[in-house]
Amino acid sequence: MNVLDECKALSNETRLRILAWLKDPEAHFPGGDHAELGVCAGLIQHKAGASASTVSAHLAILQRAGFLRATRRGQWIYYRRDEARIREFTESLHSSL
Repeated sequence: MNVLDECKALSNETRLRILAWLKDPEAHFPGGDHAELGVCAGLIQHKAGASASTVSAHLAILQRAGFLRATRRGQWIYYRRDEARIREFTESLHSSL
């Protein structure tokens, strides 16, 4: 993926909020153990206040850009940030501008 596509993935307020929430999942999704798997898509959808299909599309865009990792457990999908990939993106952006 090139830097333009990655920037497009970040060009939506909901997607930026999702990344911010997942930066500190304990603060934004209290009561769960998010360290191992991440945060369930249903919790993200509830917090975003959007339909499941809309949030699923946002999560897929962030995942394709490499900013999120997904783990499936049964019927549930859990998401967490890929900190190394986010750092790589910001360093690449910094060096190219």
